[in-house]
Amino acid sequence: MANTFRVVTHDVMPASSGTPEDLYTTPSSTTTICLGIVLANVHTSQVTASVKLVSDTSGGFLVKDAPIPVGSSLEVLNGAKVVLETTDQIEIDCSVADKVSVSMSIMEIT
Repeated sequence: MANTFRVVTHDVMPASSGTPEDLYTTPSSTTTICLGIVLANVHTSQVTASVKLVSDTSGGFLVKDAPIPVGSSLEVLNGAKVVLETTDQIEIDCSVADKVSVSMSIMEIT
C-alpha cells in the first residue's frame, strides 16, 4: 500500500451560492485521510460557508453556515481526521458565489 500526501486547492468556489461544488472525490481503490481543511474569505464582507461529506454509507456536514469575517480564514477540522472511502466527496458551499478559497491536505492510501 502506497501513502501519498497531497494538497487539493480551489482558488474560489462555489460557482453558484446555494449549490455545493465538489472539491474532492476519492478515487477507486483508494482510502483518503483528510488531514485538514482551511476556508479563506476572499470577499469584501463576511460570508458563511459549509463543508459537507457526501457518501453512500454515511455523511453529513463537517461545518454548516459558519461565519468567516473579512480577511479571515476558518480551519474546519481543528486537528481531527476524516476517513473518506472510494467515491466519497467533499463539497463546499458559500453564501456568496466565488468568495471562498479552499485548501485541503490529504493522504491517499492505494
